[in-house]
Amino acid sequence: MRALIAFLLCLALPIRAEEVDVELVLAVDVSRSMQLHELDIQRRGYAEALQSPEVIAAITGGMIGTIAISYVEWAGAGSHRVVVPWTRIASAGDAERVAGIISDSFETTLRQTSISWAIDFSREHFASNDFNGLRRVIDVSGDGPNNSGTPVTSARDRALAQGIIINGLPLMTRDPMSDRWGIPDLDAYYRNCVIGGPGAFVIPVHDWSEFARAVRRKLVLEIAGHAPPATPRLIPAAAYDCLIGEKIWRRNMQRDQMEP
Repeated sequence: MRALIAFLLCLALPIRAEEVDVELVLAVDVSRSMQLHELDIQRRGYAEALQSPEVIAAITGGMIGTIAISYVEWAGAGSHRVVVPWTRIASAGDAERVAGIISDSFETTLRQTSISWAIDFSREHFASNDFNGLRRVIDVSGDGPNNSGTPVTSARDRALAQGIIINGLPLMTRDPMSDRWGIPDLDAYYRNCVIGGPGAFVIPVHDWSEFARAVRRKLVLEIAGHAPPATPRLIPAAAYDCLIGEKIWRRNMQRDQMEP
């Protein structure tokens, strides 16, 4: 009888979350400004980086030697796809399985760019896992400023209030879509308006040939809990217009409506 009571008490106790070095959301831009070949480069870049010896060494060399990861594609407010749900990675085999899921996923782009939605969704997404990370990190990559949803600074501040770190991978490649919807100083925008938290950093990508290397470097830094040498803000935060993306969207929409 006592054994039965003890068993029932164990069933009633909450399941203890598994401890990991970091809970990491890879929030990847798939907005309409991203072309199909660029989406392919992104997926292959993340898949290759996760399997690289440098990233595997960072994972297994941590205090616990395990991370939890989720790969999410996002676009406008309310638009997202969870490609990889929360998954434990503690070995090269684990990383290979996650990389395979990322590589096999291929869908069309979605409309608009809501970094604020990506941050808010990622912030709430942490509550859906059974892990307890020493750190929680949102890794945001994107090729333009926020132009949909709530202001990006509000979403950033909500995440920071919960102790979440936000890092950025601004994609600063040039094409007609980025010329129309983007800004030339996207790295400064990310520094002033998107990232935050202890050791938060930005690694810009100026050419698609740099993408895989940049992702690999960023993952190593995030998993190891390190940051690259500090880069000064190009413009004081108080003076930077963090609503520039919304203004560009409205201006282009008004221009399109005026054209015959």
